[in-house]
This record gives sequence, C-alpha cells and structure tokens, in this order.
Amino acid sequence: MKRTVYLDNATTTALDPEVLKAMEPYFFEWYSSPTHEYGHSLGLKAREALEESREKIARSIGAEPGEVIFTSGGTESNNLALKGLALTSKGKNHIITSKIEHASILNVVRSLERRNGYKASYLNVDEEGFVDIEQLKGEIGKDTLLVSIQHANQEIGTIQNIREIGEICRDHGVLFHVDAVQSFTKAPIDVEKMNIDLLSISAHKIHGPKGIGALYVREGVKLRPLIEGGYNEFGLRSGTENIPGAVGFAKAIEIVDESHLEHMRRLRDYLMKGLLEIPDSRLNGPKGERRLCNNVNVTFRFVEGESILLHLDIRGIIVTTGSACFSRTLEPSHVILALGLSHEDAHGSVRFSLSKYNTREEMDYTIESVRDVVEQLRQISPVGR
Repeated sequence: MKRTVYLDNATTTALDPEVLKAMEPYFFEWYSSPTHEYGHSLGLKAREALEESREKIARSIGAEPGEVIFTSGGTESNNLALKGLALTSKGKNHIITSKIEHASILNVVRSLERRNGYKASYLNVDEEGFVDIEQLKGEIGKDTLLVSIQHANQEIGTIQNIREIGEICRDHGVLFHVDAVQSFTKAPIDVEKMNIDLLSISAHKIHGPKGIGALYVREGVKLRPLIEGGYNEFGLRSGTENIPGAVGFAKAIEIVDESHLEHMRRLRDYLMKGLLEIPDSRLNGPKGERRLCNNVNVTFRFVEGESILLHLDIRGIIVTTGSACFSRTLEPSHVILALGLSHEDAHGSVRFSLSKYNTREEMDYTIESVRDVVEQLRQISPVGR
C-alpha cells in the first residue's frame, strides 16, 4: 500500500479524533436548533453548547463573547468584514490592503472598486513578504475607512508585525481588519494589544471541522449583514447555527499545545535545510520566528512546480505549487511575483505545509524524493541549467 505524506496543511488539515468525539453528541443526541430562555430542553442544550464555544473562541483572542460571530469559514468572515463595513460607511471610501493577501480579500476589494465606487491602495512588500510600513503611513488619508492586512501569508508563511500596523491605524482613526486564518493558534493573537477591530479565523486549518469559522467584531463597529433572514448571530448572520461545528472549533482550540508548535518548528527547519541543499533552490519568505511554524516554500529553478507536484504525488507526498499550470486562472502566484521574483521563479515554487502529525522520517523521505524528482526533471527540462 502506497504511503501518504500529507504536506498541504495550509490548505486544510485532518480532523483531530478528539474534535470528532466532542462533536458527535450534537449530531445524534442534542441535535436541536438552539433556543433561548423559554425554549425546549434540547434547544437549550444546543444554545448552551453554542455559547460555551463562543466564549472559548473569544478567550483565545482576548475578546468578549458578544464580539464573536460564527460564519462558514475564513472566506465568509473576510467578506462580512469588508463588505459589511463598506455597506455601512458614509463618506469614507478608501481601503488599504497588501499585494499578497488571500484571494478572499483581494477579490472583495476589487469588487468594491468596480461596483461600489471604492478606491483601493495595494501595499508593496519586500523580498521576504513584509509590508511597506512607510507606504502604509503615506497612503492613509481622511477618506480611508479600513486597512486589511493578513497576519501570516498563506503561501510563504510571513508573519506581519500586526501590533505596529494596528497602532498606526489606531493613531489615524482607521479601522483595522486582520485575516488570521493561517496564523490562528500558531502565533499569538490578542485583539486588544494588537489594536485589531475585525479578525477572521477558521477551524479547518487547526484540525477542526470544515464549514465553520468566526469573525471578531470589536464592540461598536457596525456591519451590514450579507445573509439576511432572522436574528441569529446578533443579527449579522441569519440561518440555523452549526452547533457541531462550533463545538468542534472550540475543541480544536482547546487541544492546541505549545509542544505541537515546537514539533512543527523543528520539522520545518529540518525540511528547509534539506531542500535548500538541492542546487539552484531558493527559500521564499523569511526564516525563524517571523515565519509560520509549519510553512516551507521553495523555488526550484529550471523546473515546473506542477511537474514536481505530480511526481511527488506518485510517491505519496502531497504538496501544492505556485505554478500557473496548477491555477484555474492560469496565472502564476501573485505572492511570489510581489516579492520581486520572476514568472519562472513562481512557476518553480512548491509549498510544503506541516502539521502536528508529521514525522522526522517523513521529512527524510520528502527531502530524498524532492531531490530525485528535481534532478530527473532538470535532465529533460527544455530550459535546463
């Protein structure tokens, strides 16, 4: 039987068995929709589970329970934050973001530009993916409604100085949204200390269930709901609440341990060292504490990332690539290009993202396999060295 080494955890993760166990009663025993004070017993049990989960999630980011809105995941949270705020704004019509944000930020901003008359500024990043702070200061004006900057990048793992950016926004009276889907539980987050007004998080990146996420909304920040109906989630998201999902989300947070993070850091650095010993390879993003504990992104020159991916898949190693051939838009990675690298560098980039379940043995197998695959592909490459 072919072994599987799963190294695409930045896309999604395996459900932790403890999370599944915590969720099961809310599928088969306490499966009612949540009711309020005068509802039936099953509904009250569901309500209790929902609010306990909300409280645990709020506590993990230094927020109050009433500031946490359950959503279907990071994409919906990002949409609710940006569109919900834009639709309530009067007078301010300028948004600032960066060139390396997730598509669920960039495409929303572009949509607001096209359809709602918004103006947008896209901050440059340096060769390691850090936003230009001086450019940010220069772009903020009297019409600026919102700054939206991700905590950590989905491709190259760069962790931004969110506290510094938050202070700049607070000093200028501008709201600050952070997409923390990749960094949540992997890097410290405190919405008060970081001056964050809106924060997006998701469960399935941390061994929780798919289909559940949350948006932190600082008290006093007004949003217009994108989904209208009843008055669920404080009137910001109608529809029957996903009780098993909320319980699973909270459980996934509860079982995160520093030892898991340290394990991933050690594997990350070991894998990084081995891959960079391959000739004509380049690390994309920073090293050390300013990089996500589970992210390695390497460009292998003179070969296509798609070819590497497919050959590794044959060997049971699951990764992803920034190659245009692997993108539905047929465009190379906008993140790699924003670093100042070439289309060829983007085509040859491969992301390896780890989890607490990966092992040193798997890293050895991956390093050996990547070395073999890259050597084989370079021998037949039409753009060889």
